[in-house]
Amino acid sequence: MTDVAEGRLGRRVRHELRRRMLEVRRVTRITPRMVRVTLAGPDLEGFTSASFDDHVKLFFPQAGEAEPVLPEMGPNGPVFPEGAPRPIARDYTPRRYDAARGELEIDFALHEAGPATEWAEQAAPGQKLGVGGPRGSLVLPDNLDWYLLVGDETALPAIGRRMEELPDSARIVAVIEVADMAERQDLPSRPGIEVVWVERNGAAPGGPERLAAALEAVTLPGGQGHAWVACESDVARQLRRILLEHHALPKERVKAAGYWRRGAAASHDKVED
Repeated sequence: MTDVAEGRLGRRVRHELRRRMLEVRRVTRITPRMVRVTLAGPDLEGFTSASFDDHVKLFFPQAGEAEPVLPEMGPNGPVFPEGAPRPIARDYTPRRYDAARGELEIDFALHEAGPATEWAEQAAPGQKLGVGGPRGSLVLPDNLDWYLLVGDETALPAIGRRMEELPDSARIVAVIEVADMAERQDLPSRPGIEVVWVERNGAAPGGPERLAAALEAVTLPGGQGHAWVACESDVARQLRRILLEHHALPKERVKAAGYWRRGAAASHDKVED
């Protein structure tokens, strides 16, 4: 499967763009710095997420609001009610969608500050959260010889979902940076899966040294595979270069994204030439 417009391996799927008002059903602490929020509600009917690295837009209520103000989709984009304050919005990965139970799970990596972290730390059943999208999915084949997944904790929801959704026969190598040993999550474990944990142990997030060294040390399996990278934008760019130059992967076999950028809020970058 090849998407000509993207120039990458995969098939682009577009979805109906909808805004949903959902209610918190459960809040689970996965690790000391990762919170899973389970959302539900009638608006969730028809939700579609076809790829592990899809993104939804989360709309958070303002201080004193019971629920956020959601925009309507106009011919030129989203339209908010006149005079209403615009809600704070951030992009997140749908960690798991269970249509039978009518539940959508979102994992929040907790940082020192920020509206998403503040909301996730106090989230409780019954609270409201707005969800928009995903707009579309880039669906990768599930019959390649191997899959490489690289990222920091912001990428862990997508990495965990990918590992769960790939066939049991898939060969997977994952290189994951986290704050410390307590942030290691329970991931699928079986023959054919190799997970390399990289711990900062007090160092600041967003530096390239640890992930770059771990990625250079990886021995990729033979055959045709695909590499996926998501982390701080500048780090993702360096890791992509390692994959192209050190591991000699063709560009169409690499997808890299900056899920955040040091010193910036609400950043999400494609990393390309």
